[in-house]
Amino acid sequence: MRFFNLPDLGEGIPEADIVEWHVGEGDNIKEDQPMVSVETAKAVVEVPAPCTGVIARLCGQPGDTILTGAPLVEFVTDEEDSGTVVGKLASDDSGTRSDESFIIGSPTDGQVQPASSSQMAQRGLKSLAEQFQVDLGAGTNHRNAAQPAIAYPLDHPEPLKGVRKHMARTMAESHASVVQVTLFDDVDIDHWEDKEDITVRLIQAIVSASEVEPALNAWFDGASLSRQLHDHIDLGLAVDSEEGLFVPVIRHVAKMKKQQVRESINKLRAGVKDRSLPNSELQGATITLSNFGVFAGKYATPVVVPPTVCIIGVGRLREEIVSVGGKPESHRILPLSLSFDHRAATGGEATRFLHAMIQQLQK
Repeated sequence: MRFFNLPDLGEGIPEADIVEWHVGEGDNIKEDQPMVSVETAKAVVEVPAPCTGVIARLCGQPGDTILTGAPLVEFVTDEEDSGTVVGKLASDDSGTRSDESFIIGSPTDGQVQPASSSQMAQRGLKSLAEQFQVDLGAGTNHRNAAQPAIAYPLDHPEPLKGVRKHMARTMAESHASVVQVTLFDDVDIDHWEDKEDITVRLIQAIVSASEVEPALNAWFDGASLSRQLHDHIDLGLAVDSEEGLFVPVIRHVAKMKKQQVRESINKLRAGVKDRSLPNSELQGATITLSNFGVFAGKYATPVVVPPTVCIIGVGRLREEIVSVGGKPESHRILPLSLSFDHRAATGGEATRFLHAMIQQLQK
């Protein structure tokens, strides 16, 4: 008997949710045959069989969460039982097989044992503690200990999975660590052509503002209190979907022309819709844009997600009466909301950035 543990599916992803098994217990399976579909915070991934053999046991059902390194499948094989399983995993970045093999097993005794329920629970608890920066060793019997939150039972609880679970953790981490401030302002775009591409113009304005004030196109490390200013712009574009929020990245957007930006936006939106985007296109943003006004809302406080320093939110376009030469006129007004991490950028830097955006949009 051999256990195949869930491998690291990329960038240190700590867990995955089982979506669908393509095999059943007792089935004969060949090496590299599709075995199970799992959903991570980034994408749905097909995990192939690492060897030829018979499926003895499936260590989870659809909907279950499996920690990276925990048993996924138990095999019966004809090969010498060395306590390890060697196989290949499809690459998220290219859609082809990776040449890098992985070996799952214990480096000390050569035997692979399935994690007990308590071990898996402890591992999961430790992972959550690290995620939310909770000291599990801290005592709770002193007077100033925080009281536990009141738990309200749900009638029909539905555990969050995949993208939504990742979003929940990311938002909690951001709320706990970022010192966020949001600025609000309006842009008069009544002089724009009726068919102007608003999203493209906004991206171009972000590019222009980053040149004027580079402090917002940056990464910040709260642990070491250090920042990195970027000389290029990899723009994260918030995209809503039924599965949750995705933020695909347009690389080196400052070098693109209008049509190239629009084509990149369309490509990324299509990739989000069919869940075909590789992990590499969902990370590494240096600054973020969220056009929430497509649906509703004038202003917002969009959440800054580390290590980025800034996110720009765009509200719903509206008609508003303005004074022009002392006379009232109806103009198209576009509301902007700029959130920034005040640990990494000053108020002056943020206001200069927003002013530069407005100047560019009013041309």
